[in-house]
Amino acid sequence: MLLSIKTKLKLSKAQEIIMCKHAGIARFTYNWGLATWKDLYSDGLKPNKYILKKFFNNHVKPEFSWIKEKGVCQKITQYAFDNLGDAFSRFLSGKGGYPKFKKKGHHDSFTIDASGKPIPVGGKSIKLPTIGWVKTYEGLPHTICTHITISRTADSWFIAFAYEQNHTPTIKQHEVVGVDVGVKELATLSTGVVFPNPKHYKTNLEKLRRLSRTFARKNQGSNNRYKAKIQLAKHHARVANLRKDTLHKITTFLCKNHAKIVVEDLNISGMLANHKLAQVIADCGFHEFKRQLEYKAKKFGCEIIIADRWYPSSKTCSKCGHIQEMPLMERTYNCGSCGHSMDRDLNAAINLSRLAKP
Repeated sequence: MLLSIKTKLKLSKAQEIIMCKHAGIARFTYNWGLATWKDLYSDGLKPNKYILKKFFNNHVKPEFSWIKEKGVCQKITQYAFDNLGDAFSRFLSGKGGYPKFKKKGHHDSFTIDASGKPIPVGGKSIKLPTIGWVKTYEGLPHTICTHITISRTADSWFIAFAYEQNHTPTIKQHEVVGVDVGVKELATLSTGVVFPNPKHYKTNLEKLRRLSRTFARKNQGSNNRYKAKIQLAKHHARVANLRKDTLHKITTFLCKNHAKIVVEDLNISGMLANHKLAQVIADCGFHEFKRQLEYKAKKFGCEIIIADRWYPSSKTCSKCGHIQEMPLMERTYNCGSCGHSMDRDLNAAINLSRLAKP
């Protein structure tokens, strides 16, 4: 199967400058393509990435000598147009909004390749096309890839690539498990295992507010404002990494030890409409939880079953099947028919697990 890896680079000051140059060229190419696309469309034409790419290479690129500067990989402009074409495809299919112009310092990234040749990787260093050797903080798997994406978060640069790897299914401890995700407890399993919600954003909210105030008070364009911006971005990245780490540990445990996993099809956008719970719901990362389960199921050899959005898992008694209303404030399920009493989340998880049984 196809796996991907993303890890931090250990760069010198000179290498960081080279990365900034590549990101700047990719950003310039993308913005030029977007502006030209809008102009052509307003004139009644139907542009596409192939027309823009051909015109840029033949007429625009020769006018800017800094694009062809020594040590700059020329493949970054090709992938910039590919990204623009993908952005318009998502917009036209209703999966995303209209493409926006890229801004310096916001999601800086670029993609390079070796003109169709495989790129060998492995160990704690990698030779990038045109750029040369760079070091990483952790060892990379010894394999090959076709292209590499380099991106910046705060003041750190990361490398990401996809590679093929064979995986054998792990030995499962449980045949079926139901997973009820929530705000109070991040995940409750039908086996009785409970993963508490660490609420990383709420825990770090006060520091984020303080750093935001410090950043807002600095003078526009000053060096101190740039330093404050980096500090704020680094702390946002830390909170995001803590959240991802928690989700990775839960999803890996589920996929390694359970043959069938039943989860709910949550209406996340509808849940976020509740402004009293929107912040804590967003902090849970329900969409990322589902995304990780889907690809790790293929990796570890298990099956993901998505329960219907309207399945009353929380309202149904796991003992007799009686259905009753369950307000969100009630954390214990007390059956009005058989008198069964159980934790609300565990009751829902048990009901979900039964959907996988014939």
